[in-house]
Amino acid sequence: MTATQAYLSGVNKIAVAILAAGRGSRMGSDTPKPLVKLHHQTLLQYALTAAIDSGLAPVLLVVGYEGETVAATAPPGVTIIHNPHWQQGIATSLHSAISHLQNHNSVTAVCIGLADQPFIGAQSYQRLQTAYLQTSNQNPALFVATYAKARRNPVLIPRSLWQDALELQGDEGARQLMKTYPVVEVGCDETGDPFDIDTPANLVQGERPGL
Repeated sequence: MTATQAYLSGVNKIAVAILAAGRGSRMGSDTPKPLVKLHHQTLLQYALTAAIDSGLAPVLLVVGYEGETVAATAPPGVTIIHNPHWQQGIATSLHSAISHLQNHNSVTAVCIGLADQPFIGAQSYQRLQTAYLQTSNQNPALFVATYAKARRNPVLIPRSLWQDALELQGDEGARQLMKTYPVVEVGCDETGDPFDIDTPANLVQGERPGL
């Protein structure tokens, strides 16, 4: 059975985890950054819509700061993961997502997206999925979306590298693994924009036409 056949049969599932645990103190507000609004929607709504529309499953939402409030905005079908160690950095959110998925044997990879990148499109996840399913799993590799040839998000981590991901600390995310393992770059220029919303100025920039 090929990887693609396994996926279609439900044996080889690819999950999506949206990391939304941080406080986002650079926004200068007590409102959790995932719930900051852009064009009448929250940043998190954009991120979850892309994850859900990708067709990958299950879709996880990792929350931390004001976790109950953030989780309450998620649509039905999204699995909520609470990260009690969110203050220790993004690596702990990655740990939370992977730890939850480890007992789901049908899930062979997870795509990681961020709640503060509202313009990432569903097709970016789909392209990572396609690249992963078409590549031999004999040589573990990460799959990363690129925009104008720059590595951004989302990033796909195969199960074979989950243990290494669980050893990351602080604000070291999946990109730290790229220093050790091969990386398959997947062009996603036409699928969206990896623009980050970290500050009020970024929010103003994000409201410009074309973003």
